[in-house]
Parts: sequence; C-alpha cells; structure tokens
Amino acid sequence: MNNIVRSFFIFLTLSVAVPGFGQQRSPYRTDFGIDAPITGALIIGTAIGLNGMQKKDGISDGEAFALRRDDVNRFDRFAAGYYSENAKRISDYPFYGSLAAPVALFLLDRDMSKKFGQLGALYIQTLAVTGTLFTSTVALTERSRPLAYNASLDIDQRSNRNSTNSFFAGHTAATATATFFMAKVFNDFHPNSQARPYVWAAAAAVPATVGYLRLRAGKHFLSDNLIGYAVGAGAGILVPHLHKVNRSGKGFSLLPLQGFTPNGYSYSGFSLTRQL
Repeated sequence: MNNIVRSFFIFLTLSVAVPGFGQQRSPYRTDFGIDAPITGALIIGTAIGLNGMQKKDGISDGEAFALRRDDVNRFDRFAAGYYSENAKRISDYPFYGSLAAPVALFLLDRDMSKKFGQLGALYIQTLAVTGTLFTSTVALTERSRPLAYNASLDIDQRSNRNSTNSFFAGHTAATATATFFMAKVFNDFHPNSQARPYVWAAAAAVPATVGYLRLRAGKHFLSDNLIGYAVGAGAGILVPHLHKVNRSGKGFSLLPLQGFTPNGYSYSGFSLTRQL
C-alpha cells in the first residue's frame, strides 16, 4: 500500500502544478481554507496508519502452521489457501490504471480541464479519505491472508508482517475510490450525457475485477473485498457530492474531528453538518 500513499503526493503535485484556467462553471464549491486542512489531516492520518502497519509483527511460524481452514467463517472459507502470483501481477494493471484514469479525464475533457486544480484537489482528498480508513483499519486489526492457509508456501510468506493485512482490501478500495469518483464527476459535469450509464457500469466493473484477482491471488477473502469495495465506492461518491453546489445556498460541510475520551483514548473522525 506504500504505492498508494506515494500516489497521493504525485496527484497532489499535479493538481497544484497545473492550475485551472478560464471561468468554466464548476458543479463543485471548494474553499482552500477548509479543504486544505481537511486534506492535510487526512494525509497525516494515512501516514500514521501506514506507520502502524509497518510496526506489526505478523504471526509466529508456529501460529502459521496452526492455521486451519475450518477456523475461517463459512462465508470466506472457500478462499482459504488461495494463492496465485499471476493473479497478483495482473491485478496491478487495472489498479494503477484506475488511479491515473481520473487525471487523464480531467485533462482530456474540455470542461473539466478548466477546473483541473479544483478536481485534482478533490481527488486527493477522496483518496486520502480511503487511505486513512484503510491504513488505520489494517494497523489495528490482524487477519491472516488466505495465502497464509496454504501449507505448500514458504513459511516466511505465511507468517510475515504483510500476511496479516487481509482486512480490508486496499487495492479494491483504492480502485473503487478512483473509478466511482471519476463516474461521479463525469455525471455532475455532464448530467445530460448518454454515456453516463456506461461510465457508471465501468466504474463498478473495474474494482470488481481487481477484487476478484486479489481474491484469487490469496491476498484477501471475499468479505475483505466487499468491505473495501463499499468503502472505496462510498468515498468516491460522497466526497464530491458533499462539495456539490446547492442552488439554494444551503449545503453540507465536512470537518475533521480529533480528541480524547474521558478514559484517555484518542479518537478521530468527521463532523458532517448542513446549513438550515
């Protein structure tokens, strides 16, 4: 997932390096004073989660040898022991392609290109939402990947730190974030386009394909992929929708929250409000 984090900064650089031009009306409203701190907090949250992931110890060799398919819930049990290096390799193509696709659309679409800076910043924020949720969840949970149940694999593959990063599926989540964000933006810029059903269909199909390949690769169980898909699709649609211009002037605002409970536990989240 280090590659996804690096992608955040690459796209952030692109969004500020190629400013918007012209006065094309955008369906979105952004405010640097609000959105920049939110995006910054999310990127920091992603980095903190990533640091937590890197500090995980994995499981011992003895624990790996003791893994049994029957210990996996019935819904996911069929995938225990799956492993395919070829499926893992192939999954990277639609994964990386999906991350680049929104940027290509922003540049090629005549209307969107005039708002490249704004859309790039929204894209970074959307990816950062998924990144924070993913890295934080993986850092706090330990679920062995399906491949860890494959007795024919080298013990190092079954017990290393990365082998406990099954929940939830990061590649699937990031892909869904990118494709659904692109479909949502296309939908809002071109509400009368006859291509919208095909764009939404492609947005749904690509992360489903990545999820299937990650399942066959032994990287994630089915439930990991379903959760990742839902998180990514939700972020891809919700973040631009929360920024959509409301003609009544009454819209939503999303702000980060951080603090400590009376028991001393830290918490973080978001405050969603609507002007009445």
